[in-house]
Amino acid sequence: MKAVDYYFSPASPWTFLGHARFEEIARRAGAQIRVRPVDFGVIFPQSGGLPLGKRAAQRQAYRLMDLARWKERLGLPLVLQPKHFPVDANPAAQRIIATEALGVETQMKLAGAIMRALWVEDKNIADPTTLASIAAAQELPAATLAADGGAAKTKYEAFTREALKRGVFGAPTYALEAELFWGQDRLDFVERALGRD
Repeated sequence: MKAVDYYFSPASPWTFLGHARFEEIARRAGAQIRVRPVDFGVIFPQSGGLPLGKRAAQRQAYRLMDLARWKERLGLPLVLQPKHFPVDANPAAQRIIATEALGVETQMKLAGAIMRALWVEDKNIADPTTLASIAAAQELPAATLAADGGAAKTKYEAFTREALKRGVFGAPTYALEAELFWGQDRLDFVERALGRD
């Protein structure tokens, strides 16, 4: 069975735009998804990236135009400028990791719900109460409601180191063996790669 390592941030609108499509592509191909939330606050400085607020004005303006285009093309709801963005994605990422024992489907569902909370419902995904309500709505065990620190944090840091070692620099990145695909606009290439014998 082919496997795709899914490096992402739950605070990335591009990850949100591709999340359901990626899951469907992997399902059709019979491929395993390995869920890898990573800390782009660590990755950007080591890969030449800048957080949104430090990017040139023309880059920020283009990003909004492109998000609007993709929103229309995909027919997805999307708040282009959420009240709570930029946001600390670390607590949300660690909660996704904490559900690993419950299976990939649960992790993907929780990740999707967290991204929807930020990018559709305009909620603060750094707020513990918000995250607890999202997890509760997914009927997750109580242990996942307070997943900051501990094993989830250790694994989050390990995934981030792994991503850096593999050359990941942006979200989302889909890694199929040694081949990286950066951006939800590369999902056609992911699908093609998964279809190769």
